[in-house]
Amino acid sequence: MTAPSFVWLTVFFALPTLLIFAIALKPADPLGGIGEGWTLDTLRTLSNPNYPAIVARTLRLSAATTALCLLLATPAGYHIARASARWRQILLLLMIVPFWTSFLIRVFAWKVLLHPEGPVKRLLLALGLASPDSLLLYNEGAVLLVMVYTYLPFAILPIYAAAEKFDFRLLEAARDLGARGFYAFIHVFLPGIRRALWTAVLMVFIPALGSYVIPDLLGGPTSEMIGNKIAQRAFADRNLPHASALSALLTLGVLAPMIWVLFLQRRRDRRPAAAEAAP
Repeated sequence: MTAPSFVWLTVFFALPTLLIFAIALKPADPLGGIGEGWTLDTLRTLSNPNYPAIVARTLRLSAATTALCLLLATPAGYHIARASARWRQILLLLMIVPFWTSFLIRVFAWKVLLHPEGPVKRLLLALGLASPDSLLLYNEGAVLLVMVYTYLPFAILPIYAAAEKFDFRLLEAARDLGARGFYAFIHVFLPGIRRALWTAVLMVFIPALGSYVIPDLLGGPTSEMIGNKIAQRAFADRNLPHASALSALLTLGVLAPMIWVLFLQRRRDRRPAAAEAAP
């Protein structure tokens, strides 16, 4: 039963990942290909003094995107699950409709909205919330805004799926026992959908780490992320080993926390079994 998923993960994840790590150990070819032999020089180029700032910015924007998506998706998934069947279908449709439009077009639409002569800037000027010299584009704020817009549905869907199966009578029982609504939401509902929350975090954080289209179109030189460097090395510089080395670094940055979380979960699951076996 596990053979199809195992083959899928092997062919489309394990083998490409191993290939990337292998190319990172190859020299660059002057013609834009992969040279012969093996070398560690490509890995040594990762000591570039500009990379720590780019990596820190990537982690900061990805973590902020994940936190904001989780903060917005949790009440959204809760209310969609509690809505009537008719409204639930409408809300889900409204959430999925943007995916029918090209991702690139949606990013360009945000570029028009945030343009110095765009409607958002004019509205903020009319409300006195911005000055004429305020710039809404080409900064980390614009990148963060559009990243949250892009990845928010990926956080809402798993939370909604778990909330739909949640027994809301538990919240009513908590209120009957004296718990206020927000307290019951925090201590009863959130623990009940804990796995969905972790899924939402992974669904947002991992693709956010590799974002490069949004920073490229809406961010400036100070908003460059590691994905932009990978694209630059692969397409503009035609240095595939260097691009692979950066990709390998990004892969390790994604896999290491996941492996650590799995290790902690298995360790925690073994404790009850050991406690039961002790008597």
